[in-house]
Amino acid sequence: MHEESLVNIMEQQERGQFSSKLGFVLAAAGSAVGLGNLWRFPYLAAQHGGGIFLLVYFLLTITFGFSLMVAEIAIGRKTKLSVIGAYRTLNRKFSFLGYLTALCAVLTLPYYCVIGGWVIKYFAGYVTGAGEYMVSDTYFESFRARPVEPILWLLVFVVVTSAIVMMGVQKGIEGASKFLIPSLVVLLIGMAVYVLTMPGALEGAVYYFKPDFTKFSVKTVLAALGQLFYSMSLTTGIMVTYGSYMNPNNNLERSVRQIEFFDTGVAVLSGLMVVPAVYAFSGGDPDAMQSGSGLMFETMPKVFEQTGFGMVLGGIFFLLVFFAALTSAISIMETIVATVCDMFGLHRVWSCVVVGCGAIVIGIPCSLGFGIWEGFASAVGMTILDFMDFITNSMLMPVVALIMSIFIGYVIKPKIIIDEVRISSTFKIDWLFRAVMKYIAPVFLTAILVASILDAAGVFTL
Repeated sequence: MHEESLVNIMEQQERGQFSSKLGFVLAAAGSAVGLGNLWRFPYLAAQHGGGIFLLVYFLLTITFGFSLMVAEIAIGRKTKLSVIGAYRTLNRKFSFLGYLTALCAVLTLPYYCVIGGWVIKYFAGYVTGAGEYMVSDTYFESFRARPVEPILWLLVFVVVTSAIVMMGVQKGIEGASKFLIPSLVVLLIGMAVYVLTMPGALEGAVYYFKPDFTKFSVKTVLAALGQLFYSMSLTTGIMVTYGSYMNPNNNLERSVRQIEFFDTGVAVLSGLMVVPAVYAFSGGDPDAMQSGSGLMFETMPKVFEQTGFGMVLGGIFFLLVFFAALTSAISIMETIVATVCDMFGLHRVWSCVVVGCGAIVIGIPCSLGFGIWEGFASAVGMTILDFMDFITNSMLMPVVALIMSIFIGYVIKPKIIIDEVRISSTFKIDWLFRAVMKYIAPVFLTAILVASILDAAGVFTL
């Protein structure tokens, strides 16, 4: 589809816009604050030297992450188009970059919704008094191996997400974010404060924050950089899409800093909630800090059960996780819906129906991969869900970011982005942006991609 066609479609439809800078920041922060903050960040921090990992992650956030986020939001605000139309408008030869970026979102949404369904299941279990059964060593595995129930919870999560996205940018996404993000932060602070009162938890906090320089290595940097992509919603088209709804008068540079503050703050608070709790529960055994779903659905319920307030704490915890999962799912779905609307001129409601149905159709195999379709795992060494996660997070995202950095650094040139940012910002650190996009990003992103391939081959472990 030609640029002119895309513009004509946009002229025919009233494009949504965030009503305020706060609405934009909270919505973008909501997309960044997701499951990666709550179960991946604490694990990585604990395994890679505590405070030294936090320091490396913080430095990468304010330099590398800042530059990539500025670029994506500026592209969206400049073109006022979703990701495919945005890259095509900037340079037709790089239209494929828009398709690759959209593919990241298309592949991420289904398995993310499967996990979101698990979260609702656990929250419902604690609310209805069934939490005591969830601490069993076999409960989580037996639940997700069932052929029907996990799919029903997947449907619930998709319906909730679709309903919010159907309501549009201001009433749906912005309205939900203004409630969900403050609520999430309050719940997270409350849980972190309570956890620190547990016997042995303060030692866990020291373990979390104290830098262990003996664990600093290339792996530490690569792990922090990989988490940056996972956490900040980069290279999935989300920030391009949200940028297209941004008011040109809003200070883009300051908004990015505020998004980073929210995202990093929630990640650090999540670690302060999870690491001391697991540390106290395990008696200081670092091996107890496992990665992924096991930490969320197996270890944490056992931790809460030991406090004597397992039902209450478990309910609050999974409500918190639900808010985080929902805000990210909303942003991923909106990216796909906006692309469908822009390309085909389809009404938002019908676009949501199409995208929601697609998420369910692709999500079902992800769910069944833990049960009746587990033979896939035997064949390739990972479940269908883990395989899709590997393809998106370990392969597509670094590739998209690498091509994007080359595209901005050497094709359209950094000045185009800098000029867009300066419409509403002074952007005095444009030199940093130029350096990252032209020299630093290509090297780092190539390193991540190579490390991911070697990790999958068992040669190098992140």
